[in-house]
Amino acid sequence: MSAEPLGLIVVAGFLIGASLLVVLSRNLFHSVLWLALALVATAGIFLLLHAEFLAAAQVLLYAGGVVTIVVFAIMLTERLVGQTIRQMNRGVGWGAVVAGVVFVSIAAAVLRAPTGPRPVAAAPATTAALGRALLTEWVLPFEVLAVLLVAALLGAVYLARTDD
Repeated sequence: MSAEPLGLIVVAGFLIGASLLVVLSRNLFHSVLWLALALVATAGIFLLLHAEFLAAAQVLLYAGGVVTIVVFAIMLTERLVGQTIRQMNRGVGWGAVVAGVVFVSIAAAVLRAPTGPRPVAAAPATTAALGRALLTEWVLPFEVLAVLLVAALLGAVYLARTDD
């Protein structure tokens, strides 16, 4: 086994472990720290797949930006600092079911995908070409990411709201 698949296995192990600790940690601040590790591990997987731009965007936007905003939201609300939040009392079973369905769907898509070498499209050479590709060929993943970010923002607002 070469170093690249071994590195992928190690980084994937970190990603899975950190992701589980994000949802299983009882302290919200600790969950955010595990989220930062999971996002950095995701960037590591992008690096191993030779997607340096995605790795840089992952670190700058998510590990840097989103985690910083969530940490600020936790610090500004102050009522969550040091408190233990029961995150596992509602919907754990349904969450596990949904996670299982998503995992099976992704695994089925990966197993049905053709294997072997495929012709690789030429990578965009300029930022303008990258922007065109992002808003034409890759517009659906771009919009899904936008919806995901809005959902994360709404979740942060929901967590930061007061009872008044």
